[in-house]
Amino acid sequence: MRRTALAALVLALALVGCAAAGQGGSAGQGGTGDGGASSAAGTVTVFAAASLKTAFTDMAGKFEAANPGTDVTLSFAGSSDLVTQITQGAPADVFASADTRNMDKLTGEGLVGEPWNFATNTLTIVVPPGTPAGITGFRDLARSGVKVVACASQVPCGAATKAIEQETGTTLNPVSEESSVTDVLGKVTSGEADAGLVYVTDAKSAGAKVEEIPFPEAAKAVNTYPIAAVRNARNKPAADAFVRFVLSTEGQAALAAAGFGKP
Repeated sequence: MRRTALAALVLALALVGCAAAGQGGSAGQGGTGDGGASSAAGTVTVFAAASLKTAFTDMAGKFEAANPGTDVTLSFAGSSDLVTQITQGAPADVFASADTRNMDKLTGEGLVGEPWNFATNTLTIVVPPGTPAGITGFRDLARSGVKVVACASQVPCGAATKAIEQETGTTLNPVSEESSVTDVLGKVTSGEADAGLVYVTDAKSAGAKVEEIPFPEAAKAVNTYPIAAVRNARNKPAADAFVRFVLSTEGQAALAAAGFGKP
């Protein structure tokens, strides 16, 4: 009888262990993992803030290599525009926002799973090579005759700009307010503006096309980037796996290489 009872106990413990192992190997969002998941396959559609283009394009290739049979489709735009698209039923599997405010809109409506902060970013000033307008700091952007381009206030980079204006008591009068930070950068590189407010990552990706003018007040408005799987994702396993990849050591290295800070 004792041997029978012992055998039953061993069997019960083994079953519990198998169940725990199965839960630990699921495609949930919680762990950083090693960046890959054998269950990931098929197409995963990622809606991401425009400022993530360089980092996520690099990451998409690495994710596909780590998960044979997957295809990452990337859609970049201003975070507020992406929120509108997802709210209206656009077929997204993953959403990565340039701020927590826009992510909170989807969380509040129950349209995404649990968000995870994965990076930070800070504003900087970019000007055409040679700094023809003589910009040296944030307050110079308010000078009469200086053509400044910024993001619209509903876009994360625009909200950060407004926060710095309030912090410094400086009022800017942009000649144009854009729906994404890449549009701001485009106005400067094309010569349509004397200066633009973009993220440090955008200035880095632009290379010699612009000159960067860092300003200390930018530290007052650091943006935190969250990522989450969309609740009605068509490819939930791949969506969860991509979120884990962004949080993984390899994903964080790609973000750091693009100039992003730690969350």
